Amino acid sequence: MIATIITHPACHLHKMPAGHPECPERLDAINNQLLASGIDTLLYHRDAPAASDEQLLRVHSADYLHSIKQALPDKDVVRFADDLYLSPGSLLAARHAAGAAILGVDMVMAGETDAVFCNVRPAGHHAEHSSGMGFCLFNNIAVAAAHALEIYQLDRVAIVDFDVHHGNGTQDIFYNEPRVLFCSSFQHPFYPFTPIDNVPAHIVNVPLPASCRSDEFRAGISERWLPALTRFKPQLIFISAGFDGHIDDDMSSMSLVEQDFVWVTKQLRDFVDQSHTGEASEVCKGIISSLEGGYDLPALGRCAMMHIKALAKLG
Repeated sequence: MIATIITHPACHLHKMPAGHPECPERLDAINNQLLASGIDTLLYHRDAPAASDEQLLRVHSADYLHSIKQALPDKDVVRFADDLYLSPGSLLAARHAAGAAILGVDMVMAGETDAVFCNVRPAGHHAEHSSGMGFCLFNNIAVAAAHALEIYQLDRVAIVDFDVHHGNGTQDIFYNEPRVLFCSSFQHPFYPFTPIDNVPAHIVNVPLPASCRSDEFRAGISERWLPALTRFKPQLIFISAGFDGHIDDDMSSMSLVEQDFVWVTKQLRDFVDQSHTGEASEVCKGIISSLEGGYDLPALGRCAMMHIKALAKLG
């Protein structure tokens, strides 16, 4: 099947203070690399819908959603939390960011595609049930996973997160939901300093040292994630795709390279393909990936393009 890119112009409307690394140009860096690589024309392109209140409230509290609406400024950029800002277009941008992953679920479940990348912002994996943080307003992947469970009545979905920061929001939202396997690799100790010990069996945390290079990253995935996925047999896989562990990204101290993100993507792609050789109840229908971190623009563009290329099985 042809892989799909989902985005929306409104995702540029979320503004941050001048010079902030989480900028609209991040989306352009990815688009430009897709064009330069020549794979842009080999992908479906879809505009993301805006997530509704009903869809957002499956994972976020009504009080939290109300607080965002109340705090939305008429102009300029205002601080909403310690590391979270709002501008006049932030709510619309965040609705489309969450809506992109929802559309990805709908397309995969309809058999229109089996691999989706959501080129959206603001990111999502730090947003908890009742609060936002870490540049994240709504937990885009969590909203989409809850949509898959509610609308399609799936029994098992997996969320894998290779951002350099722990996906605390996703862990918070699905802490007591065994239908969701959550696998997260991250620099440790590091922001957001989530407690990662004594968690339920459906949460698989892989803390990595600040000095982490390819071999340690790949070993953690091979030894912890892949066996967990094999046992769990997810019917959909979601990816929180953060590229800020790249050696050129000064957001962290890890030293990953483009081929590490290609490698982990191919592991997940192979898992989906191999599931189709088993029983129908164990088939994984596809992958929905959504952009999280990645702040060095050239590195982000290259990493995301190669991630999408691997999702699409284009090399």
